[in-house]
Amino acid sequence: MSVDTHSRVGSQAVAVRPVRAWWFAAAAVAFGAAAVTAIAQATGHFHWWAGFVLIPGAFIAAAGAPLLTRGGGRAMTGYLVAWVGVIVFTVGAMLMFGVMTEGWPVMIMLPTLAVAGTYIWRPDHPLARAFHRTVATLALCGTTLGVIFLLMNTDVVDFGDTDWWGGFMMAAAVAVALNGLALLRHQIEYRLQAVTLAVFPALIVFLLGLRFIRGDWPTDF
Repeated sequence: MSVDTHSRVGSQAVAVRPVRAWWFAAAAVAFGAAAVTAIAQATGHFHWWAGFVLIPGAFIAAAGAPLLTRGGGRAMTGYLVAWVGVIVFTVGAMLMFGVMTEGWPVMIMLPTLAVAGTYIWRPDHPLARAFHRTVATLALCGTTLGVIFLLMNTDVVDFGDTDWWGGFMMAAAVAVALNGLALLRHQIEYRLQAVTLAVFPALIVFLLGLRFIRGDWPTDF
């Protein structure tokens, strides 16, 4: 088989993958929108006007699917477009069921999960990679915070008068410090400065979070 034949076959394969991805995404969109609508009608929570949010969100999500098969920067663009669609679709579904008051923490969970997922496209340079990993880890902390809010809204957990959110300050500080200390493994310029800029602010935030969660933060100055 000649080189030209190989190139034609390769280009045809690349062209087929986005087409298949588009049809798969379109089928998923149709099924998702139909399922949400049918369940809402069956449970007596149908709000027809929510379809003006639900359906565009589904099409936006489907539009990102073909780009995901391309690889490289276009795959990341497709990933972000798909996540925007998923978030809009979820808002439409929540409006359809009328659960926005109780379910608003999902709007914290989905964007933070999207940010955390971008770590798949981490950069090569250790400093940039450590910064990206820090952002992704902080995003996961935000996802966990959204989960806690959701559990509190549904009365699954109750922290009472405890300043429980101080624990998330401590977790975020630990994430920043560990990602900063990971730079010590690499022989790069300004390594110690970068570690210092990560660890010392993280230590301050950790101590503040500890005081908050213990409830000994002064209220009178």
